[in-house]
Amino acid sequence: MSALETLILGIIQGLTEFLPVSSSGHLELAKALFGSDYQQNQSLLVTVTLHAATALSTVFVFRKDIVLILSELFRFKKGESLDFALKILLSMIPAVLVGLFFEDFISSLFGGKIALVGGMLILTAVLLYMADQVNKNNIQLNFKNAFLIGVIQAVAILPGISRSGATIALAVLLRIDRDKAARFSFLMVIPLIFGSMAKSIIDGDFSTTSPNLAPLIIGFLSAFITGIFACRWMIKLVKKSQLKYFGYYCLIVGLIAILYSL
Repeated sequence: MSALETLILGIIQGLTEFLPVSSSGHLELAKALFGSDYQQNQSLLVTVTLHAATALSTVFVFRKDIVLILSELFRFKKGESLDFALKILLSMIPAVLVGLFFEDFISSLFGGKIALVGGMLILTAVLLYMADQVNKNNIQLNFKNAFLIGVIQAVAILPGISRSGATIALAVLLRIDRDKAARFSFLMVIPLIFGSMAKSIIDGDFSTTSPNLAPLIIGFLSAFITGIFACRWMIKLVKKSQLKYFGYYCLIVGLIAILYSL
């Protein structure tokens, strides 16, 4: 994969990681359009690298929140930030279990499964439309809801399901405040992304002898910079309660993807 291709993929990742339109689905569609002959493990390597970049974008945007959370967590000081951190840890359990026991199966779904991507985009559209029908959002985020949001985050590992869209939509359907739903959705994924990145490094997927290292770096930087702007933009959009418009987009792209795969 060329540097230009990873540059474009990085921009796509930076935008779609925070907008509820499935970054993984768009990356798979983009790679299919490029006609890249990447093997499945290479395709997943690109995806993990770009997700790591947008995870760092999230860290940059929410750096003050993260400092407070870590401060209370390591000092075991009881407070709102510690409570929030424990809920994030609880929400991670489903995705960790899926990653540990179904890694090979998940990997096989990346790299050209366009019909699957299309179907999952349509599912994302349904979730977003349903969430937009909820008017009252005044329920506090509790541990039960945090775990349920973690379950749908695990399901969103599938390419085509928007992780942010699915988690925010479920939180809204549970009548959690939209601003808190978005904040939790963006912060809960950070440990998982870095954990996935660490595992890839341990497994040797990021060997410095790889001839594709330069394009990966270019893709990483483009995703990181674009992600900072997209994250800040998305926070403003969530407060306006306009998820259904993203749902319409996912529906159209999903149908096009299915037709393209025929």
